[in-house]
Amino acid sequence: MKPVNHITLRKNLTVNALVNEMSKSGVLGAGALAKAVDIFEEMHNDKDCKIFMGIAGAMVPGGMKNIIHEILREKMIDVLVITGANLTHDMIEALGHRHFQGSHMADDNELNKKGLNRIYDSYMPNKSYEDLEDFFSRNYDKLKSIKSVNELLWKIGELTPNDSILKLCWQNKIPVFCPALGDSGIGLMFWGLLAKGKSLDVKAFEDLKEIIDIAWTAKKAGVIYIGGGTPKNYIQQAMQLSPHKASYGIQITMDRPEPGGSSGAELKEGISWGKLERNAKFVNLICDATIAMPIIFSAVKDRV
Repeated sequence: MKPVNHITLRKNLTVNALVNEMSKSGVLGAGALAKAVDIFEEMHNDKDCKIFMGIAGAMVPGGMKNIIHEILREKMIDVLVITGANLTHDMIEALGHRHFQGSHMADDNELNKKGLNRIYDSYMPNKSYEDLEDFFSRNYDKLKSIKSVNELLWKIGELTPNDSILKLCWQNKIPVFCPALGDSGIGLMFWGLLAKGKSLDVKAFEDLKEIIDIAWTAKKAGVIYIGGGTPKNYIQQAMQLSPHKASYGIQITMDRPEPGGSSGAELKEGISWGKLERNAKFVNLICDATIAMPIIFSAVKDRV
């Protein structure tokens, strides 16, 4: 057995050096976070490994936008599966709007009167939706004949005026999937167009073939789940149908496994489904993703 070495702090300690100290302790949350960095570094350096990342939760309203952008800009992952909510919040910022610091103790009736939408203690002005609606109305003719959601998202990225998750995916040719796009502000924008008599040719199930093809042809796979949700399950089912299951896995969640939901399910549960290799290197990190993401990706960026 290795001893638990106590974390030692010193002046001008870098993020990576702090993670190395956590690794020396090797236990509890600090040990799991350090293990997540080690696993991500290993899967990044494994040239046979395709990295699938799933992102759920309020990551953009929570200040994680630039980290996600950097991951895409540096091509640190190969496939992105993300919620429509995160894409909506990200696009709103790409169109010139901002999120604001607030309080979870605020009077929500008063916020409603002021046109402010609350995501715990992050606020978004309701007016943001007006510009989002205008963007999709202006660009409808360029989107109406696209067949798959993945192609639709790339085209939206191409048309977005400033850096965004979708623009960076399009520029770097990173496949991006949003299996529940209708469950978002962007989905509402498309519904609004359909309600006005417009038509769309998007076929919702086309993307399943594409993500399964990517997983099927990968020599090895690694999965990173930020917050669980639909993105996690979408990747998991692609792993289940592929000959090579995930060899690496990182999960950052605050959810519990006992209720049986996907977001809280431990990664090793995936072995029973044939989604994770029996000898896979994996870690479940119980942590707020807005704490874990900056530390993990900063340390990995230093290393690779």
